[in-house]
Amino acid sequence: MSSIPLDYETLRLIWWALLGILLIGFAVMGGRDLGVGALLPFVARTDAERRVLINVVGPTWEGNQVWLVLGGGAIFAAFPPLYAVSFSGFYLAMIVILLALILRPVGFKFRGKVTDPRWRSTWDWALFIGGFVPSLIFGVAVGNVLLGAPFYLDDTLRTFYSGNFFQLLMPFALLSGLVSLGMIVLQGAAVIAGRTSGILADRARTYGTWAGLATIVLFALGGLWVAFGMDGYVITSVVDTNGAINPLGKTVELVPGGWVSNYALYPWMIIAPVLGFLGLVGGVLGLQARLRLPTLLASSLAIFGIIATAGLSLFPFLLPSSVVPDSSLTLWDASSSHLTLFIMLLATLIFLPLVVAYTAWVFRVMRGTVTTQSLEKNPNAY
Repeated sequence: MSSIPLDYETLRLIWWALLGILLIGFAVMGGRDLGVGALLPFVARTDAERRVLINVVGPTWEGNQVWLVLGGGAIFAAFPPLYAVSFSGFYLAMIVILLALILRPVGFKFRGKVTDPRWRSTWDWALFIGGFVPSLIFGVAVGNVLLGAPFYLDDTLRTFYSGNFFQLLMPFALLSGLVSLGMIVLQGAAVIAGRTSGILADRARTYGTWAGLATIVLFALGGLWVAFGMDGYVITSVVDTNGAINPLGKTVELVPGGWVSNYALYPWMIIAPVLGFLGLVGGVLGLQARLRLPTLLASSLAIFGIIATAGLSLFPFLLPSSVVPDSSLTLWDASSSHLTLFIMLLATLIFLPLVVAYTAWVFRVMRGTVTTQSLEKNPNAY
């Protein structure tokens, strides 16, 4: 491995950061579509208005799913034990998310095939479910990661999961789900307000403002809960950051306020929750001031700050075990090999900039205000 210019520890840190970037990328880009879907039945109240909202995200939603695929692929290739435990243990939750996500392409394609109002209303609610459910459950999943998942490893590193779907719906996890839903709705409102006009934009500003204010309160409540009402996981043994994959080679304990210990060790991490609050406040103020691009940037900053807060609080844990804490998966003992991470990094340095460049070009081409008049002139509109 001496020929690899980056040591194992550095590559592990890079891939931990890249995984966070990919997940944030999906929340920001995919959050545009999820947020618009969650707001669809409330902001748009006529068929013409709903067509406008659908066509705001219709041309770009498929490309935004690339970030979700990249995130899942990064977990599979860079952190195989995390993929094995999370995708098998949270299987039912994953199925619910998948089914909800499937409703979106079907809704986009099928809604306009029949002019019957009942047909279109059915698919409108399908699009709502496709936006609301993933936004909520993704947050619930993050909450459960902070609580710890009920799994353990035996001496041969086989995984045993002892939980069920309904155990995921703990109060703190539901609170995390509401934070996720609120920030995604704010993102959707920023998109609608920025790309529509008149009553649609006004309604989006109203719902977005309430979502932003609620998320500020919920995010603060979640922070207080983590700091003072929840035990966090802490590694109490010596950590070999260049060691081989062996999640059982450490000692982990639950301690009060354990999840905020990183902010004492690395004071710079406080910037994450600060950015989260600043983004939420900026998004609300931007909606009220009718600022288009600044509002969208602020809501995207809020998503970055909120997700980064969770990731930095967990560091170096990827998935703690609530049953046998020593079985918890961490950055240092649940990654792929040194060579695998390096080869993946080279591929990422080539293809990720291409994805970003293409995405930027598509959004530049599709920019502008969507109106009922513009849809009448476009034979390819949904």
